[in-house]
Amino acid sequence: MDKRLAKRHKRQVARAKEKVKVSEPDVRTPEQIEAAREASRPDLSRGNAPKIADTGRSFRNRLATSTGSGAKTDG
Repeated sequence: MDKRLAKRHKRQVARAKEKVKVSEPDVRTPEQIEAAREASRPDLSRGNAPKIADTGRSFRNRLATSTGSGAKTDG
């Protein structure tokens, strides 16, 4: 490794060491943790999950058909 690359690598490693985040311990009680898990669970009472990908596809198809040949009719 030549001198320039070695210095660059050394700088990158030093910067990476400065940006290290130390995680903090979870100080919640087991009851609080369980309540948070319950709150973050998805709502299963609706039945099937909504199909977001299908709505995006049909939206694109509608846009493509609505911008047909009527764009330059002023001529």
